[in-house]
Amino acid sequence: MAKFGQADGTKKNRINQCRDWLTANLGITEVRKEQIYCDLLRSVTLQDINYWLQVIFAAGVATLGLVINSPAVIIGAMLISPLMGTILANGLAFAAGDLVLAVRAIINLSLSCLVAITFAFVLVGLLPFKELTAEIAARTRPNVLDLVIALFSGALAAVATCKEPKGVVTSIPGVAIAVALMPPLCVVGYGVGIAATLNWLNGLQIARGGGLLFLTNLVAITLMAMVVFLLIRIDTQSVRSKIREWHYQDSESSRIQSFLEQFPASNRLKAIGSLPSRFIMILIPVLTLLFPLSQSLMQLQQEIIQKQQNNQILKAGTEIWRQKFANFPNGTPRSDLGNFLTQDRNGKLVMQMRVFTSKLYTPEEKNEFVQLVASHLRKKPDDIVLQLIEIPTANSDIISKLAVTNIIEQQSQPTQPPSVAEIQITFLETTSAALQNLRLPPPAQLLGYEVTTSQMEPLGINITYLSERRIDRDANILLTEDIVNRLNFPTAKVRMQRISVSQGVITFAPDSAALPTASTNLLDRVGQIMQQQPTLHLELITDSTEEKPNKFISQRFEVIQKYLVSKWQISANKIIKTQRKPTDKEQPRSVNLRLKIGNEEQ
Repeated sequence: MAKFGQADGTKKNRINQCRDWLTANLGITEVRKEQIYCDLLRSVTLQDINYWLQVIFAAGVATLGLVINSPAVIIGAMLISPLMGTILANGLAFAAGDLVLAVRAIINLSLSCLVAITFAFVLVGLLPFKELTAEIAARTRPNVLDLVIALFSGALAAVATCKEPKGVVTSIPGVAIAVALMPPLCVVGYGVGIAATLNWLNGLQIARGGGLLFLTNLVAITLMAMVVFLLIRIDTQSVRSKIREWHYQDSESSRIQSFLEQFPASNRLKAIGSLPSRFIMILIPVLTLLFPLSQSLMQLQQEIIQKQQNNQILKAGTEIWRQKFANFPNGTPRSDLGNFLTQDRNGKLVMQMRVFTSKLYTPEEKNEFVQLVASHLRKKPDDIVLQLIEIPTANSDIISKLAVTNIIEQQSQPTQPPSVAEIQITFLETTSAALQNLRLPPPAQLLGYEVTTSQMEPLGINITYLSERRIDRDANILLTEDIVNRLNFPTAKVRMQRISVSQGVITFAPDSAALPTASTNLLDRVGQIMQQQPTLHLELITDSTEEKPNKFISQRFEVIQKYLVSKWQISANKIIKTQRKPTDKEQPRSVNLRLKIGNEEQ
């Protein structure tokens, strides 16, 4: 037992020697330790107006920098960094087991976060534009690398705080930029503002990402500050006695102590004040954050791999096309590849190509291209789908000019940005190819879709379908996910608009074919729908019996048809008359209006 005790004491002596060596080389004396402790105690005061002004102004600068997508402005907000002192004080409280300092630091930090988020929320609400910029998006998906950066930055921040302000002071701006405490908080405020004004779900996702990044930085800096303060032995007996006296003299610390003494449970907190328990308390949130951060890192890795694979496919497809299919056998230019996009859809590689060609390609040539690409990529030809958009040209001279122009544009720097018309064509072609063969759950029938875009909503897809009932919630969610995956646009907004099959009933007066006045609103609605949806036909269902035929049936049909043709220019071929047996014993007087999909011309 004596040997084990001696070995344990030797190990502790070595650790203490290392701590003394580090403290001596950093030039940290007992007086400096007291100064560090007192400075961090003062940094958590709630009575410093200058501090709160810095929080508000830093939040304003960071929010505007995020919204206008300006890295320089955001860096300016980082350099202010008013929260760094409070977080370092939190790490000092864990290192020294100072409960009063811990409570004061937590209160100060909580109020600071609330002020920053609230100010960012108000500022976003006042701005006329709320576009999701690249700077905002970059702070909504933190990963393990952000945690590692925060760990290194937190250690450097603690060392820079401990050492006398001589040479290391130049590292403080770099630490502030690396950690970036204020921008993530402003992203939270931006997300809350978006959730309150535009899109509840997207806003909460943005706020969640910004909050996760801030918590990552907060926990990492606190942990490393605790480690550094422990290594320099900041909680020596002389420092403790000095700080204990300072707590009794400071009004805020005295109020915290008096408040804690009112609760019997406060004495139990001293029981968990041992160093191992404090380490466990700070390591638990670190380990908890590792799960979502690891998921984000894996997702980022998959996206990078997917991008590399897409680049490989584009390179292989372009080379094969130019070598085998761009020219005629005699070397004369035949086509020029204008646009080439790839997409993974349901386990199959979809290649969408737009070419300018003087001669259309045969199915055999298309199959040959697919075979060559599949062989190069080591895939099965059945796993590759080619969507070739061919734009005919007059002769091969145009192709030569296009090819030369394309090469010159690729080699010239900077490249000429595409025109709005070219972007629109590419956008519509890509959307049309992605939504090709879209199927709705029965009995819903697809009528068409409308694509919209705006600053508030980068991409909106309005799906119109014909059905007697609405698509249920689960099917709607699956269909929306399918459309978003097809478009490869996670923030796309999909809306479903139903047109009912049964449009209503027109009831005529007995022995009359005069159109009731109240029925014109119904016919106007039907006419407007049929104008907007050219594939729709109108079926007029009337009751008739062979024993007692109604002579007004044909006249009523003609009256309805004439109204729609004259006022809404609906083709007479799209209005169909159907007779059925009556459901009651009275003379049939009603006409049911039902819509169905048919050819535009019959």
